[in-house]
Order: sequence, then structure tokens, then C-alpha cells
Amino acid sequence: MRRPPTAPTVSIRRTFREFWPYTRGIRRLLVAGGVLAIVAAVCEVAAIGLFGFITDEVLSKQNLGAFWLPAAAWLGLAAVAGLVSFTGSYLTALGGERFLLRLRDRVFEHIQTLTPDFFDNRRLGDLMARLTDDIEAIEELVGSGLVKLFTTLASVVFFAGAAFYIRWDLALLTFLLAPAFLLVSKAFAGRFRTVSARERLSNGTMNSVIEESLSNQALVQSYNRQGTEAERLHAEGSTWLRANVAQAWLSSLYGPVVQVIETICLIAILGFGAWEISSGRLTIGGLLAFAAYLAYLYPAVQSLGQIALTVSEAAAGSDRVIEILRARPAVADRDTPVHLGRGRGRIEFQGVGFTYPNRRRPTLRETSFVVEPGELVVCTGPSGVGKSTLAKLLLRFYDPTAGRILLDGIDIRELSRESLRDNITILQQENLLFSGTVRDNIAYGRPGADLDDIVRAAVMADVHDFVNTLPHRYDTPIGQRGRLMSGGQRQRIAIARAILRDAPVLVLDEPMTGLDALTAERIMEPLKRLMAGRTTILITHDLRFIPEAAQKIVLEAVPRRSSRIRISHRSAPRPV
Repeated sequence: MRRPPTAPTVSIRRTFREFWPYTRGIRRLLVAGGVLAIVAAVCEVAAIGLFGFITDEVLSKQNLGAFWLPAAAWLGLAAVAGLVSFTGSYLTALGGERFLLRLRDRVFEHIQTLTPDFFDNRRLGDLMARLTDDIEAIEELVGSGLVKLFTTLASVVFFAGAAFYIRWDLALLTFLLAPAFLLVSKAFAGRFRTVSARERLSNGTMNSVIEESLSNQALVQSYNRQGTEAERLHAEGSTWLRANVAQAWLSSLYGPVVQVIETICLIAILGFGAWEISSGRLTIGGLLAFAAYLAYLYPAVQSLGQIALTVSEAAAGSDRVIEILRARPAVADRDTPVHLGRGRGRIEFQGVGFTYPNRRRPTLRETSFVVEPGELVVCTGPSGVGKSTLAKLLLRFYDPTAGRILLDGIDIRELSRESLRDNITILQQENLLFSGTVRDNIAYGRPGADLDDIVRAAVMADVHDFVNTLPHRYDTPIGQRGRLMSGGQRQRIAIARAILRDAPVLVLDEPMTGLDALTAERIMEPLKRLMAGRTTILITHDLRFIPEAAQKIVLEAVPRRSSRIRISHRSAPRPV
């Protein structure tokens, strides 16, 4: 299977420009967390100074009386540092989690505006990885990571300043070796970004394999393809493993390299400090305090390098999230769209032609017909001639490439998509249900509907009787995608949902598919009640239960010229 291309690489500056606005309203939490972390660092600097004082004035001089005041001050500083460190960490985490929630909501909201062609070209597991792992990586850069960067820089300044205060020449010697940390970090960051991008892509692909296999377990087991699916997962998992091992190799190598540099610096300082003590130019307490400052300083410098690696990983994730946010739906509302309200339901196709994106051959050409309010029109024809495309165009999942579609005399491109779709109910070939209860799925047609309305719709859809046999009646879970229900039961729940929605236009896309003759005949009764008084377009191959006088639209394939339309019984349309 061909792998999808990786998202284009974006700069760190663009990443901040893209995602920093999402921190609006939570920046005070991040600032407060950073300020408190800086206060904790100041307390640590002061505590180390007290340690040096106690060493020189108490331990070296054996003056126990001078111990209690600095010891109490040291304890107080430790308590304050602990309190502000806890509060700062909590506020930073709270701000980071709110950023995560906001960004994930925004990306998910945008994904739901995209038209079917976007999802046709992407794998669900990869989109899920972008909504989880990639967004978390961005938060580590723009949210808590930014706070960590500034607080780490502040710690470097404080500890370096304290070291200069004790002995500027000794500190200068130390800082001559400090650039080695940054050079090592820079060398690792580029490689880390490359392997992070590879890990993100392979993680999304692996999630897609898992999602596809688990969603189709009945097919997998009935065809005895468990081994094949295991091999698919193993192959993608091996790619993900190699990317993770490369990340682990870089991360594991980075730590020891930095530790060696840090050890070299400490040995040099201790050696020089011992020579200074023997010359009487430095006290033991001063040397120990200086060494303690370095013990805090070098990890802070090392953290800066680690932040560089985190930034590289976040940049790889931001590439993939920005790619989604930059995707645009195939259709969009006009600047000042018309809001129709509840329409009468007159549908007219005028010379409609359509070619799917990335296809050369048109699916529809010069298709024209009219459906009057309350009228039933049956659309039939062989597979692949564009019957379901009519429904997609009517709902404005796509816009026609030629001609126009009118609802109550208004070009649907002039209508807002929300008001257009409020006037149309579609019952699709696959019964799309959500995990939840029977009540939840029926009420999906009209959020906020009370139980009486739900029961009334269920009675009309021939759902009520079998629901009463369920353990918890309307509060009985139906399983993921309704898998605990039979095909006929799922269809009738979908019909009840459509009845409750009560839109003036109804589109039925192969409602009998997959049902036996007895079930199909039973389903037809609630369908007729659903169609009553509504403008109905019925897309079907099965004409056994259709009234003879109904207007029929037959799409016929024309070689190399898309499809043409033939209308029968046009002189005798019959409302249901």
C-alpha cells in the first residue's frame, strides 16, 4: 500500500505564529507558572549561599552559635521553594492542558467542515494520531515548553551570576566550556527532527492498520486472514520500531555526551579551586558553594539542549497539524448566504454535470429533473452511473462542475450549508449509528427532543415493540456502530431518527441493501410513513416495493461520455 506523503516542513517561527493565538486566555496561567518557577530558582540560589556561609562560619570555625539563624533561614527557603515550585508546576500543567483541549477542539472542528474527498485520501488512524500525539508535541513547544524555556534561561542566569559573584575568573573558566553543550545540542537537534517526523508518520500508519483490522474483525475471521492482519501490523510496527529506536539512540547518546562534558568542567573547576584554596584566595565554603552553583547550572544548560530536541519533535508534529488546518473544504458558504428556514421541498436539477476531484471522466453530465413538494422520485440504474452522487450534490458535499441545483427556486450555492442541510434528511446505505443507547441514537435527529417525541417516532418506525423487549428499553446500549442490533433493527432506528428530524426533503440511498425480502418488506411500511408528505428521492436497485405510478429517473451509462438520464412515468407523478 502506498504511503501518504509527509507533511511539508515548517519553521519554528511559523509554528509559533500558527499556534500562539490558541494560548489567549490561558497565558496568565503560563506566566504565573513561569514566575513561580523563577522564584523557586532564586530560593535555591539563596539556599546555596547559606550553605557556603554555614561551611565557612560554622563548620570551619566550629562556631555552633552561628548555626541556628542561617539554618532556620535555609529551612524557610526550602519550604517557600517547595510551595512555589508545586504551585508553578500545577499552573503550568493546567495552562498546558487547556491549550491541548482548545487546539484539539479547533482541529477536530475544522476536520468536520471538510468534504468527503479529504477523508477518502487519508487514513483514519493517521488522523487520530494527529489529534493526539502531534497536538501533545505542539503543546510541549508552545505551552509548557515555552515556560520551561524561559525558566531554564532564568536559572542559567541566576546560577551563573551567583558563580560570578563568588569568583569571576573561576566562573569565566567554566563558561569557556559551556558552548560545548550548545554545539552538542545543535548537532543532535537536526537528526532528532528527521527521526521524529519518521516516527509520527509511522505511528499514524500503524494506528490506521489497527483501526481497520479491529473495525473489520468479522471479515478478517470469516476469511481466516488473522495472520495477514498480524503481518500488516508487524510490518508497520517494525517501521515504527526503527523510528523509535533511532529516537532512543539519539536521546540515550545525548545524555552521556553531555555528562562527560559536565564532568570535564567540574574536574577543571575543582582542580583550579583546590589550587586557589592552597593559595589562600578562596575558602572551602566558597568552593563548595561555587561547585553547587555549577551542579545546578550545568543541568539547566543541559535542559536547554533537551528543549532543543523537544522543539525538533514538536516541529515534526506541527507540520502534520498545520497540513490539516490548511486543508480547505471543496465547498464553502458565500459571504452573505441565504438562510432559508423550513422550505417547501421543491428540488430541481438543471443541466447538472459533475466530475470528482482527481478524476478525468465526469460522473454526471447534463442531468435535469424536477421533484415537486411531497412527490416521490425513484432514481435507479446500474452501479457507478452517479445515483449516490445526486445525493452528495444535493447536500453540497460537492458543488456541480456544470449546471445548478435549486431548492424552492434558490440555487443551493446561495444558501448557507446549515440551512440547506436542515431541510434535508438522508438515510444512507450504511446505517450510521453511534455507540450509546437507543434513545441517544434516535434523539440524534433532533437534539433536545423529549422522550414522548422519541417514542412517537419509534412507534412510526416500528421500533417501539422490539425496544420494549430490551433489558433497559430506550436506555439499552446498542454497541459500537449499533453492532448489538440486527440489520433490520439498525435500519428502523435510523428511520426513527429521520422521522424525528422531520425535514421537508428526504433522500433514501439504497435503504434495502443487505436486507432479506421479508425484512425489506417490513422496513417498507415505516419507510412509507417516513416519506408521507415529504419530497423524496429514493435511490435503489430494488423496485419491488415501489408504486408503479411513481416517477422514475433511470441513469444510463454512456461509454466515454459519462451518464445520461431517462425519466419514465413523468406524466403521472404520485405523492406518497
